Amino acid sequence: MHGAENTLVFSLFLIFTGAAVFATLALYARQALPIAYIVLGIFIGPYGFKLIDNAAAIEQMAQIGIMFLLFLLGLDLSPQRLLQMLRKATLITLGTSLVFAVVSVGVARLFDYTWGECLLVGAAMTFSSTIIGLKLLPTRTLHHQHTGEIIISILLLQDLLAIAILLLIEGLGGRGSSVGGLGLLIVTLPLLLGFAWLASRYVLIPLIRKFDKIREYIFLIAIGWCLGISQVAALLGLSYAIGAFIGGVALATSPISLYIADSLRPLRDFFLVLFFFSLGAGFDLGMLGAVFMPTLALGLLLMVIKPWVFRGFLQWAGERASIAMEVGVRLGQVSEFSLLIAVLAEQSQLIGREASYLVQATTILTFMASTYYLVKTYPTPVAISDSLRRD
Repeated sequence: MHGAENTLVFSLFLIFTGAAVFATLALYARQALPIAYIVLGIFIGPYGFKLIDNAAAIEQMAQIGIMFLLFLLGLDLSPQRLLQMLRKATLITLGTSLVFAVVSVGVARLFDYTWGECLLVGAAMTFSSTIIGLKLLPTRTLHHQHTGEIIISILLLQDLLAIAILLLIEGLGGRGSSVGGLGLLIVTLPLLLGFAWLASRYVLIPLIRKFDKIREYIFLIAIGWCLGISQVAALLGLSYAIGAFIGGVALATSPISLYIADSLRPLRDFFLVLFFFSLGAGFDLGMLGAVFMPTLALGLLLMVIKPWVFRGFLQWAGERASIAMEVGVRLGQVSEFSLLIAVLAEQSQLIGREASYLVQATTILTFMASTYYLVKTYPTPVAISDSLRRD
């Protein structure tokens, strides 16, 4: 037992000390911090120097990061905000997503992936990174407040599409026949939604209102609710992450939801470091040769067309050309949800290992190239030029 504890402590020491070092290098290179954590995982993980040879325990902890990420996303989705976003950004989000999916399916098919793999690759490539999009956005000037509103609306709608795809993957994989899996999903999802709504309305929100001045209690009850509803989802045959998202949505109508979101962000960031590290640790560098050409073709094509497609749709919606292009550049990468879709689809045996690595490698490539171009061109908190560095 003592040896196991030492192994865990030593692993966490390597991860977070290494993350601090690699994050410093990433900031000097004007790169997004998730890239540093992924590279660290590749560097010290089982396929690198093997300083952490078994990342299974770390991967389990990383799933908690995804749970908190989706829980906080759900907290942001109040019904009023959803209706406002739907009016503004639905056609833009759906239109651009369709273009990116069709292009990605075509590229994957050119490299002889199966139609099922092509469809999942296309679905994974439709999204942009919420983490990079928001972390590199200055918010103090009126111009960037408006730009930020557009970006946030598109990203949140994209995240909802990603949740729908994750649900579809759960329905198609891991439950026997695809028809039976989808049928079970249709039954269990409404059950979970109903339970979450009743529990939050008649138990959770009254307790929060009664003891809202005790911050420690609010913090504990939020964590307990997130983990508890995730466990209920698992008992119903859904994933922990989907349960956490539904738990967040159920609390979104609470007047204290913003405080809960702010108080949980440091905990989410702790586990997200583990999530991105585990992705890097599980990335087999030996697979790069097999996916190098399709990754290069797909990544470069998406980075070229994404800004222009967003610009076209936004100008059609009445935005100025300069704002439309900036939004396109800021959303010109692939999403962390794409990584999650690739891993879950491979675990569910819906795609092969090579197709999963294609999605992962393309995502990492677009993270790096898009971030570098963005901080070189537009104002961000980590811009290359001092004249572009803004909070």
